[in-house]
Amino acid sequence: MTMQVDVLDIKGQKTGRTVELPADIFGIEPNDHVIYLAVKQYLAQGRQGTHKVKTRAEVQGASRKLHKQKGTGGARKGNIRNPLYKGGGTIFGPKPHAYDFKLNRKVKDLAKISALSYKAKDSAIIVIEDINMEVPKTKQVSDIMNSLNLSNKKTLIVLPEYNDNLYLSTRNIPNITSSLLADINTYEIMNADVLVITDNTARIFVEEEAGAEA
Repeated sequence: MTMQVDVLDIKGQKTGRTVELPADIFGIEPNDHVIYLAVKQYLAQGRQGTHKVKTRAEVQGASRKLHKQKGTGGARKGNIRNPLYKGGGTIFGPKPHAYDFKLNRKVKDLAKISALSYKAKDSAIIVIEDINMEVPKTKQVSDIMNSLNLSNKKTLIVLPEYNDNLYLSTRNIPNITSSLLADINTYEIMNADVLVITDNTARIFVEEEAGAEA
């Protein structure tokens, strides 16, 4: 079973051609929990985890006992670095540590497929002809996005291979990012309002499905 999508030209007009996107990638029942785990892992890997506070062993101050243990009528007192005193150390403060965690490859793949299925359900996938640029030109990409009515939407352009001119043309537009098909992740898919897939990228999906069936 496949999903038929019209191929548009860079002016947003139908070319008369269609591509069939495989249902086992774009038509499954999305799994919300694995999407959550994949996004959580992606964001966790971006955290530095360098937070640090000084404990009573590290804060500046003398280690002299303030007064003798017994016989004063007052509470027992150690040194001035006691966490209960002003200028003392911090109790149970954060320590440097990593936030990343392991996620199995099959879980990541299911999350990515679930995210793509959500976009397909929301009709948020557009297939366009391949964008050929001889030189980097931000205005040209901006005009293409305007033709597709995507100027005010967060857009992820998925490419089959690295295109230096297209990358340089999109990086200066705030709501547009481009990524290789091999590099896209669940966070990027879910963060985008619309996926723009080039014709050649869509064909890779079809070829992968044909190879899997063979």
